[in-house]
Amino acid sequence: MNLPLFKYLESAPYAPIWRAMQQFTDERDEQTRDEIWCLEHPPVFTLGMNGKPEHVLAAGDIPLVQIDRGGQVTYHGPGQLVVYTLLDLRRHQKSVRELVMALESAVINTLARWGIAASANRSAPGVYVEGRKIASVGLRIRRGCAYHGLAFNVAMNLEPFQRINPCGYQGLQVVDLASLGIQSTVIEAAQLLASELLASLGLPAQVEWAPTGKPVPAHKK
Repeated sequence: MNLPLFKYLESAPYAPIWRAMQQFTDERDEQTRDEIWCLEHPPVFTLGMNGKPEHVLAAGDIPLVQIDRGGQVTYHGPGQLVVYTLLDLRRHQKSVRELVMALESAVINTLARWGIAASANRSAPGVYVEGRKIASVGLRIRRGCAYHGLAFNVAMNLEPFQRINPCGYQGLQVVDLASLGIQSTVIEAAQLLASELLASLGLPAQVEWAPTGKPVPAHKK
């Protein structure tokens, strides 16, 4: 079975990782192994393809990048686990909606390990704890393959979310693990989430981590 290879990339600027995801997706074929990249970004706002600029209230000194995922505006910064899912949907026989649900379920089940009850919202993708958003989801599908993924708030400065309407919703409250009394590093959260993500995709929870390093173009196996 072709299980995804997980890569922990520590902290990396947004734009080069985005371009690497595009390159990986453009160069892959039906034999290319799926990859899942886990990392943090320096502070950045990202606005989806159909995102409305008016949802950016006051970016200030934080850069804004218009990108090719779905959805509106969100924030990435230190202390947030970003998980990019470079998956061949045909291989996994998943629709886009099913992948979104798998990402949400992985976060919900990870939170349950800490005794935190969370839920998804069909009309507003993401994961919520008592109405406050703790994880957002945004994808792009190209040639039947997905990239982008989810952002899970672990222990971060939440102030920049006040400079936007998160995911296009005015007044939406945002929360992280630390605010809920859970002490975790980003890498610890990534390790827990990885097995839950495989399970949500219907795959054996056999997590294989590549040595830390920069993503490389798609390789054939």
